[in-house]
Amino acid sequence: MSIGLEPSAYGTHSMRRTKVTQPYKKTGNLGAVQLLLGHTKMDSTVRYLGVEIEDALSLSEDIDL
Repeated sequence: MSIGLEPSAYGTHSMRRTKVTQPYKKTGNLGAVQLLLGHTKMDSTVRYLGVEIEDALSLSEDIDL
């Protein structure tokens, strides 16, 4: 079954990143993304998403988990 994507351009890791990037962009909830990824350190999640640490921490402080 094909979904119309070029198989050589996508792998399981890129799909994983896309899956958590979308909710992060929608909500800015860095803590939730950290939990979804199973990261123990926030800066690992920040690097994974490719966001600036100051922006990420600012967003994270505004959201209660």
